[in-house]
Amino acid sequence: MNQALTELNQELLAAHEQGDLVKLVALYKQAGELMEQQGDLNAACFYLTHAFVFALEAGSPEAPLLNALLVERGRAHLLQF
Repeated sequence: MNQALTELNQELLAAHEQGDLVKLVALYKQAGELMEQQGDLNAACFYLTHAFVFALEAGSPEAPLLNALLVERGRAHLLQF
């Protein structure tokens, strides 16, 4: 695991402990983007799916964008918000 992902994982654990949904959305999205840049689509979609779920839970305006990203990658159906 590279240093950037190691640091993100530590931040994710802290955000989980704090129950900070907004931070969880941002961090999971960031991890997904990082993994996609590294060419690991499965890992990227894993993180983006988590970002999407937390965005839904938080009522975040990022939920439609995250849904669209997953649709583009063949991992979800487009939902109506």
